[in-house]
Parts: sequence; structure tokens; C-alpha cells
Amino acid sequence: MTPSSFRVTPSTQLITEEKEIPFLDRVLEYTERALRPSALQTDKHGVTHERIEQFSELKLLNHLAPPEFGGAAVDRTTDRRLHEAIAGACLNTWLVWAQHGPMVGRLAEAHAAGRELPELGYEILRGRVLVGAAVSDVRKFPDHFIEAVHNRGSWTFSGTVSWVSGWGLNTVLTVAAVERATRTVVTALVPVTSDIRPMGLGLSAVHGSRTERVKLADVVVPDEYVIDRVPLATYRTKDFGVASDARPHHFGLAETVLAELDVSTPEARQVAQAWRPRIAQLRADAYGLSDAAKQSGDDRHRAGDRLRIKAVVGEALSTLTRALLISRAGRGIQSDDTAQLHARSALFLLVQGQTSDVREVQLNRIALEGTEERT
Repeated sequence: MTPSSFRVTPSTQLITEEKEIPFLDRVLEYTERALRPSALQTDKHGVTHERIEQFSELKLLNHLAPPEFGGAAVDRTTDRRLHEAIAGACLNTWLVWAQHGPMVGRLAEAHAAGRELPELGYEILRGRVLVGAAVSDVRKFPDHFIEAVHNRGSWTFSGTVSWVSGWGLNTVLTVAAVERATRTVVTALVPVTSDIRPMGLGLSAVHGSRTERVKLADVVVPDEYVIDRVPLATYRTKDFGVASDARPHHFGLAETVLAELDVSTPEARQVAQAWRPRIAQLRADAYGLSDAAKQSGDDRHRAGDRLRIKAVVGEALSTLTRALLISRAGRGIQSDDTAQLHARSALFLLVQGQTSDVREVQLNRIALEGTEERT
């Protein structure tokens, strides 16, 4: 599948008018030339330093940064198309990259607001540093979290991060810790030192993303490296807004599976033809609801509809990857077949970014499905 066909397939019709963007075209060409052909090898052996260097050269490490830092300053629609293309070509590489991007966006916004950043922040905006993410454990507070304790001029972070992708590639982590007494979430840039150690995490999906469980042993973080401090309730509301939507990587994987069904058996092509309009509609609905929530300023805007669509998209990916496995007539579960890679990726996306709200909707739908089968 060529970069141009990825952009114009019915299932990926853009909400806004198509326009030529040279930066996007270069990335699309790269994903098809470099990422997709090596996706199976990347899943087995891991994302490489060379790949991160290529992303830096393409400005993918600062695509959200302003031009004064050499960034691409892409808009929301272009950012979505980048995520679709990279996730569709290699989900392992996408996961490493996707952990990095949000911090670039936050730093760009802080700079635009006139805030003075530490030199490390400017290095990130220049695309010279790969940042990992250690933020999801806030969702588990108070049962499991990274604890933040304030000292004079610094913070001490302690605890075990459930997962960090890109370990060994990133030299800085974005860590979200909780100050227990005030129930405040402290988010900071934390350089990787000997006080931050991997503990091993044997993933059967996205194995190539170099994801590890990581221990922070009383890591000292200077005040200047703190990006923000917000009440736990505020943080969780923002997190709900992020985790409740079906996002571009879901639709990037869906398009890849549909394209592979298209070149399989006649029956598999029928599956692709039947599902393309459905995926296109889900994509339009998901993006439209996400945009409406952003415009409203309410992270819980039409929360029920957004959660339902995310659950439906997960179910659709499971169905489509199952169809691809079936179409390969037993070969699809071999380690050199993309069908098994996509099936494991779809399983991973069922739990990636999962909050208790998402999990509840997913399980309730499965329970209802079982009830309907009996009637």
C-alpha cells in the first residue's frame, strides 16, 4: 500500500479538506519504505537507536514544537494523520514515539504562554531528546502510585512505575507523582540516572516497544524540572478526556488490517468491503466528539458516547484481526505472519490507556452480548 493510497482510502477520508503538506508526505513515504516492511522484526528485536535518529531527522521528535526550535508546528488534523500512519505501519514504534509527543506539546504551550523553561525543556523542543512516559499510575492512587515528597528546592520521587516504553532509548522520563498529604499530582521531567532501574516486564504484545517496569529509588527532582502541579481531581478529569476517546492509532491499525484483507481471499475482501464504511463512520464520530469536547472545554462532554465508541472500535479491531487470521488458513499464527502481530496489537489496544470507566463499558458490553446470545 502506497502513502497516497493510505490517505485516500474510503475508511480514512479526512474530516477537513485534503491539502498537500510536504512534511506529512515525507513521513508517509518513510512509514511505507522503512517502518511497515520491518514491523515483524521490530516486534521481535525492538525499536532501535537508529530508528529514533531517523525520527529526529524527520522532525518527528519535535513535530509539535514551533519553527523557532526547528519544529514542524503541525495542527490537530495533521497530528492525527501522523499517528494513523505510524501506528498502522508499526505499532511498536508508534508506542515509543507516542509517549514522547505529549510532553513536546505541553512544553510548546508553556513557551507560548511566556513561561521560562529549564534548558532540558528547550532541548526537548529542539527534538534532541527522547522522552519516556511514567504517568499512568496516578490512575491507581491510593493503592499504587509514585509518591512525591517536597524538600527545599526539590522533590523526591519514589515508587515503581508499572510500565515505561522505549526503555534504553529515552534519557528523560515524564513522571506524574502524587503528594499524598495534599492529593496533588506533580508532573516533572526526570533524567534517567542510576536511581531509576528497570525491573523486567515480559509483554506478549508490543514486545518490540522496549517496555519495562521501572523503579524510582528516592530520585531527586529540582523544582525547575516540575512542569505543573494540579489537584488529583483535576488531573483525573483531564485524564478521563484523553482516555475516553478512540484515537488515531486505533484507526491506523484498522486501515492496515483492512488493506491486508483486501489482498487476501475473495471472502476476506468481502469482509473489508463490509467493514470499511463502518470504520469510516466510527472514525468520523470519534474525531468529531473529541473535537467537540475540546471546543467545549469540558473533558466529560458527551462522555457516554465517547466511551461507547471507544469500546465499539476495540471490538471492531478484534473482529477484523480475527478475520485476517482466518483468511490466512492457519498460517496467520506463525511468527513470520503479520496476522498474528495485528491480532496481538488489537488485544493490547483493548487495555492501553484503560481507565476504570473504559473497562466498565467494555465488560458491560460483553456481558450484554452474552445475554443476547441466550435469548
